[in-house]
Amino acid sequence: MTKHASRLYCVGFAALLAAAPAMADPIEDFYRGKTVQMVIRSAAGAGGYDSYARLLARHIGRNIPGAPRIVPVNMPGGGGIVAANFIARVAPKDGTVLTIVSQGLATDQALGLNDSFKADLREFNWVGNMSDSNQILAAWHTSPTKTLDDARRRETTIGTTQAGSISQQLTAFYNHALGTRLKIVFGYPDGHDVDLAMQRGEVEGRGTNTWASYVSISPHFVKNKLITPLLQVGLQKDPALPDVPLLRELARAPKDQPLLDFMSKAVAVGRPIATTPGVPYERVEALRRAFDATLKDPLFIAEAEKERAEISAMTGAQLAQIIRELIESPADIKARVKEAIQLKKSDAVEISGDAKKAAE
Repeated sequence: MTKHASRLYCVGFAALLAAAPAMADPIEDFYRGKTVQMVIRSAAGAGGYDSYARLLARHIGRNIPGAPRIVPVNMPGGGGIVAANFIARVAPKDGTVLTIVSQGLATDQALGLNDSFKADLREFNWVGNMSDSNQILAAWHTSPTKTLDDARRRETTIGTTQAGSISQQLTAFYNHALGTRLKIVFGYPDGHDVDLAMQRGEVEGRGTNTWASYVSISPHFVKNKLITPLLQVGLQKDPALPDVPLLRELARAPKDQPLLDFMSKAVAVGRPIATTPGVPYERVEALRRAFDATLKDPLFIAEAEKERAEISAMTGAQLAQIIRELIESPADIKARVKEAIQLKKSDAVEISGDAKKAAE
C-alpha cells in the first residue's frame, strides 16, 4: 500500500468510527421508559416501612441507567409475608420490581415460624439496607420502670403487635434471656396503636420500635422525654444512646452469647431493599450501584434530614451475608432462640376484643 493510499485508508476508517453510534448500554436500554414498582409491605402512611420506601422511590430512579419511573405499591398483610411471597413467586424476575422487606422475616424463615411464608430470602437479590437503627424497648414516662433493672424487679406491661411479630418475639426474648418481668400485651394492629395505648395508660411501654422511627415519626416523644429507653438491640450502641444497655453485651452466661448475637443480627436487617430472585447479575449490580449512589446523593440526604429519617447505609452484599448467616445458623442455636421467643401464658395477655376493634 502506498503512503498516499495508507493515509486515505486511515482517514476513511476514522470517519467511519466517528459516524458509528456510541456502543449501546444494555442496562440503560432496558430501563429507559420502564416503570419500576416499589412494593411496600405496609399500608400507605403506616409507619417507617412506607416512609423509607417512598423516600427511596423518589430518588433512586435518576441513579438507575435509563432513569425509569418508580411507583410505590402498598401490599400490606401478614406482617410483610404477603409482599414477600409476591416478590418470590409472582413478580417479574427482570429487575422491574423493588421491595422493602419486613425486618423479622429472616428470623421467621430461620426458625420456621410461619407456614404461610413461602419465600426463601437467600434467593432474593439484596440491593442494600437503608437503616440498621437499633430497636428500643421503651417505657412511657409515667411508668415506675425507669431502667432495665427496674424491669427485672417489677412487672411492667408492654404493648406489642400481633403474636409472632418481631415486636412480640423480642419482648418475650428479654424475659427469657435477661430475666425481665415484662407482661406482654399483644394484638395491637400496628406500632401506632401501641403508642396510643401508652398514652392512654393501657400499657406502660412499647416492646419494639427503632430509635430512628421515634426520632422521625414521633420526635416529640424524644424531645419532651415522654419515653424512657430501657434497652437497645443492634450490632453496636446508637451514638445517641450511649447509656442505654446493648442486648449483645448482657449475656448472663457464655452459652447465651450466640442467642443474643442472633437476635442482634436479626435487628440489623432494618430497612432492607431487594429485587426479585432470578434477575440477571448485571441488572442487580446496576441496582446496587444506584442504591449506593442515592444514599450519598445530596438531594436524597436533604430530604432524609427534613423527614428526620435515620440513614445508615449497608451494601447489598453485606445485607445478603447477614441474612444468610441468620438462616444458616447452627440448628441448636435456632432451636434455643425459637424457644426463647415463644409467648408464655404467664407472661402474656391478648388485648380485648373491644380494644382491638377500637384500635382498628
